[in-house]
Amino acid sequence: MKLSPQAVCITLLATLFNLAHAEVARPNIVLILADDLGFSDIASYGSEIQTPSLDALAANGISFTNYHTAASCAPTRAMLLTGVDSHRNGVPNIPESIPPAHQVHENYRGVLSRDVVTVASLLQNAGYHTYMAGKWHLGKARDELPYRRGFSRTITLADTGADNWEQKPYIPIYEKANWFADGEETTLPEDFYSSEFLIDKTIEFIDSNSDSQPFFAYIPFQAVHIPVQAPKEFTDKYLDTYQQGWTALREQRQKRSKELGIIPANAEMQTMSSTHDWDSLSAEEKRFHAKRMAVYAGMVDAMDHHIGRLVAHLKATGRYDNTIFIFSSDNGSEATGGDNPRSLLNRLGLRIQGYTNDYDTLGSKGSFNTIGPSFASAAASPLAYYKFYAGEGGMRVPLIIAGKPISDKAKRSNAFTFVTDITPTILEFTSTPAPPEFFGGRRIVPMIGRSLAALSRGEVEQVYTESDYIGYELGGNAALFQGPYKIVKNRGPVGDSEWHLFNIVDDPGETNDLREAMPDKLADLLEHYNQYAAENGVLDVPANFNGTTQVAINGIRDRFGKQLLVLLLTSIICGVFYILYRRK
Repeated sequence: MKLSPQAVCITLLATLFNLAHAEVARPNIVLILADDLGFSDIASYGSEIQTPSLDALAANGISFTNYHTAASCAPTRAMLLTGVDSHRNGVPNIPESIPPAHQVHENYRGVLSRDVVTVASLLQNAGYHTYMAGKWHLGKARDELPYRRGFSRTITLADTGADNWEQKPYIPIYEKANWFADGEETTLPEDFYSSEFLIDKTIEFIDSNSDSQPFFAYIPFQAVHIPVQAPKEFTDKYLDTYQQGWTALREQRQKRSKELGIIPANAEMQTMSSTHDWDSLSAEEKRFHAKRMAVYAGMVDAMDHHIGRLVAHLKATGRYDNTIFIFSSDNGSEATGGDNPRSLLNRLGLRIQGYTNDYDTLGSKGSFNTIGPSFASAAASPLAYYKFYAGEGGMRVPLIIAGKPISDKAKRSNAFTFVTDITPTILEFTSTPAPPEFFGGRRIVPMIGRSLAALSRGEVEQVYTESDYIGYELGGNAALFQGPYKIVKNRGPVGDSEWHLFNIVDDPGETNDLREAMPDKLADLLEHYNQYAAENGVLDVPANFNGTTQVAINGIRDRFGKQLLVLLLTSIICGVFYILYRRK
């Protein structure tokens, strides 16, 4: 049948309208990643810290209570953005901590491999604007920066961390804080504060495009990575909050977690060997430790405040209703800094770096703050261990997925989920195909994650079956998950380097070791772990491996290598001349 010119015109207009409508219907994605945030550090997960912006997202979305990441930042970020295991995406550990003997292996460079494709690249190819503002830590060479990995606009910190008030490295292994804008070195503004600045740049990027294309915004905050710093008005809100100490806080959060239904009502909690006795401290020591945690709370509060600014802007510009928010942390709480930060040695070390940790200015510009292992255990409450370790406190973190395209009421899921699930989830939300076998002329490592989209909509209760297993290793600490069970091995100084078996659904605090009661289950899971390690090229760490020491060794080599070589040769030459002189 031959159509009239009018019918052809109407059909064409309808097609164009449908295409335009389909473009508008694709949701915006805002992926927010906190740094070193503990499992119970936001109010909707049991915290006393005020986080109304994140609580509002939780009230209009789904909160995951059994979500796991790597226990260190770079491996999590690599898996988050690719859906590929850390031992196959090139980042099995932070590059600063990889032993030299491992660095000769292609999958142990600590830099995001070209054999994986980022979710940003896939969304960019699908017509999305792609933005990033925050910490990258997946490579700092020109072709390793996010501007070359799918992000069209970027402001990024390439290092493991940096100061939050100025463009300054936070540890001496870095000569400078390496910030980049759209792939080029850049200088931070004078009025810089990290959380505020990153949201300002995100809003700027979003507003720079007025077309109908959707956007993907990735915001990896510096909060609450060391140095823990916050504006005084946020810290002051919590000066009286932590006077009872870390043990009381840990118990308070455990109780609140039970009331919220985040953990079972009969779940137990262990006290870490690294937790000091609060009552043994002097009044002055208690006062100082309480402020350390107050600054930490202020930093979380400030991050939440600025997330609220972004949400308000999206509402004001009509973008909110078509935006999906994903919020999480890269790993559990950070225990660095010890429980005696005011020792003479610590203060001298900070002075050399241009820092102080005086009580009155703690958290302000020029100060260096940490919370130490005792408050880190409280931040991870009711879980055991913290960052770097494979205990639940190092790996289990909050995950909130929210937005009107998904839900308009609060839901909670205790289904096991893993960091590699985030990229497949985003792809399904945006109707973007997973990468084919080849991408950009290269064979691509396939994703292993599962989409959480159906789970987020309440259509299914699990995405992993009882027979599925997920393996994990980082710096010699290892785990394998299957159904409700987990085997875990933690090295020293806190762990014992032995395998243990737990039911982490009934016992998220890892207090009841089942290895003696269920030896067949332990043996079966160990067999699966060995298979995982073999298939993914997991290397055994040296017997004397210590992550902190390795960071120092690698840092000295990378920053001072040539100077140290010259100094060593000069010393040898001088020694030879001295021996010859003495013989003469």
